[in-house]
Amino acid sequence: MPLPAPRGVSGVPVRRAQSTMSSRSRRFSGTATASGTIRYIPAVSAYAARTREPVYKEWGGVVIAARKVGESPLTRNGEGWSLPAMSESPRAQLIHIDVDRRLGHEWDEWDGRPLPNAGDYDSPAELFLAWSGGTIALTLGAAALLLFLLAPRLGLIHPAVPTALWLGLGAVAIVTWFWFMLVVGSILTGRPLLPERLVERGPLLWLMALTSRVASRFGRRDWVENAAVKSYDFFASRRDRKVGAGELLLLIPRCLSRAALDGVLAIAGKYDVPVFVATRGQLARRVIRERRPRAVVAVACERDMVTGLHDVAGKVPVLGLTMTLPSGPCKDAGVDLHQLEEWVRTYLAPDQRS
Repeated sequence: MPLPAPRGVSGVPVRRAQSTMSSRSRRFSGTATASGTIRYIPAVSAYAARTREPVYKEWGGVVIAARKVGESPLTRNGEGWSLPAMSESPRAQLIHIDVDRRLGHEWDEWDGRPLPNAGDYDSPAELFLAWSGGTIALTLGAAALLLFLLAPRLGLIHPAVPTALWLGLGAVAIVTWFWFMLVVGSILTGRPLLPERLVERGPLLWLMALTSRVASRFGRRDWVENAAVKSYDFFASRRDRKVGAGELLLLIPRCLSRAALDGVLAIAGKYDVPVFVATRGQLARRVIRERRPRAVVAVACERDMVTGLHDVAGKVPVLGLTMTLPSGPCKDAGVDLHQLEEWVRTYLAPDQRS
């Protein structure tokens, strides 16, 4: 049986011993030896082009025509011909770091130290109102300062341009503050004063994202985002929206503790609600796009929740529930199972709650 060419050999077997020489191989001119006729046939490769002199060896009755680089591709030992050992070439050092968790991109800057208050960022909704009011004032103030600096240049275009822009900025400020007062009044009175498209499925999502960025500059991001989710849930939970069990989707993260996961699955099984473990935000958006639920109950940390609400809540109604992080981010997170069941029941029709 023909043997494959050894690795590193730039040549091919020409023929077996003289007794088994085929008529086809006689067409090739070569040198007659005791083992038979041999003929060097160089391999078409850059490796073969760099070799020097042919080396002829016999291996199992097969005549091998080969070239060498530094040493013969075949060596003889007590049992016959054998392949040489691969040359020891320098190898890079592989560094591996064992980790006990897979951090989400929102926690890339975590330094490994315990989180404040054992990862419990529970805050009242009023905290978000205070920070969001400051964010609105800061944004409008920055816009006014920019317009003040550019007004002389803009006046060169037309004298009426600065005046028109000041009037426009004033109108935006009046509408924004009026809308914000209605949001504050809704939370303080416990009754939504605006439709969902003007609050939790519209401008409120943008205000949450902007306020989160401002709060992160002062090291208060997680507390403010917790309060922001509570403010959002206040409006979302008071809309008269009921769906069937199969139309509701429960999204949970991969970092729940075993006890929390068992509790979530028990609630989902009790109400026959499908559950999806979202290992990444992209997968969560994909399952929502493909499954097309009429409502979603989502569990996540404050950072992922605000980002997810901004991406999804404008398209499908969502109720969000934040977690506690006693072991740090992305590991053994806890969740309020009583509140989770309450959110599930909020969306389910009365005949689906049994």
